[in-house]
Amino acid sequence: MSLRINACDKPENYDPLRLEFASQRRVEILPNGHLVSRISDYIIYSVEAAAIEKIVAQYGPSTQVGAIVGGQTSCKAPELAAFDKYLPLDVEIISCHSLHGPNVNPRGQPLVLIQHRASDKSLKFVEQVFSSFESKYVYISGAMHDRITADTQAVTHAAFLSMGTAWQANNQFPWEYSRWVGGLENVKINITLRIYSSKWHVYAGLAILNPSAKEQIKQYAQSVTDLYKLMLEGNREELKRRVKTAGAAVFKPDTEGHDLLLRDEVLDRFSLSKGSREEAPPNNHLSLLAIVDCWSKLDIVPYDHMICSTPVSAFLYHRLRLCIRLLSRAFLTKLFRLWLGVTEYLFRNPNLLEEALDTAIDDQTFRSDDLEFTFAARAWSDCISFGDFESYRDRFERTQRYFAPRFPEAVRLGNEMMKTILEKTTTESA
Repeated sequence: MSLRINACDKPENYDPLRLEFASQRRVEILPNGHLVSRISDYIIYSVEAAAIEKIVAQYGPSTQVGAIVGGQTSCKAPELAAFDKYLPLDVEIISCHSLHGPNVNPRGQPLVLIQHRASDKSLKFVEQVFSSFESKYVYISGAMHDRITADTQAVTHAAFLSMGTAWQANNQFPWEYSRWVGGLENVKINITLRIYSSKWHVYAGLAILNPSAKEQIKQYAQSVTDLYKLMLEGNREELKRRVKTAGAAVFKPDTEGHDLLLRDEVLDRFSLSKGSREEAPPNNHLSLLAIVDCWSKLDIVPYDHMICSTPVSAFLYHRLRLCIRLLSRAFLTKLFRLWLGVTEYLFRNPNLLEEALDTAIDDQTFRSDDLEFTFAARAWSDCISFGDFESYRDRFERTQRYFAPRFPEAVRLGNEMMKTILEKTTTESA
């Protein structure tokens, strides 16, 4: 299939891009989206979710008659709404989303295709366009896409964002303290820094524009608050009852076969700290206890998303399960696999869980950290509930500047850690 690519970016990037692609005969860089839209058969909007409506409103009316239009945002609700509102009725809509980062080989990775308003013939054309990726196509609706991305990313991101904000508030580089040592702590530190080394809008769109994400982040902040209050009250009995009830709801007996993560001791080698785990005091792992409480309150079982429990036909039910398995596999190779795995490790180790709960009541070592973490979780939730992108950006970039000197090492270790986990789980599932 011989294709010609017409592309544009912001006006100030026109000349640099034209020079960069001057040697590419099949790539033409144009000054603006109007010129791209009027001559292209398939148009993909690759813009931030927060800007999608503005950009589609500006360039959508210039779309060629009979063309296909799609987008690559991680939140499909505002994207598809913008297409419906501003694109001519003679235009078809097939959106997409590659479920992996820019530095990941797309071969074998899930690629979502959303046939929102288009013929089967057009869908086949889009499949051909993306065939060089060698990805696995997953066919779902925009609403289902957003629900699954919320289930597997929203609370995970909120937890790590809150950790970073809390460490900054306490003026801590956690790897410099003996209490932040060990496999579970390495995951928290490395992935927090990995997130903050990225662009703020990568996470803001998913959190603010996805209704399911807002609900889940609000519940996570509430779970953090409720559990922290029980710790302050010294209410050991209620704390243990609530946490263990949540654990039983999330980690059901039929999920015992899931072995998604490396053991705590294996993760020790991915550490920014120079100390040993033996020197570290027990941690109450409030962030992990709260995420299981949150999942329980929302009836989310991470191995089998709640959307599969909706009454549907037998055929559709099995199709949904297949889609969710493929999507989950993509997300589980990244942050969600780490977060689910360390949480699972804590809750499936009765001695470690008991130690964490007793520490929460008896040990004051992490009390100030937990206070700042609770403040941070509630503040992030409020920011997201208000839909305040500027506030989100300000909070994110303040913490980003604080940790910036350690990003190169943290990203390197985070990449190694996820690569090792991916190789392990791929081998075990073969």
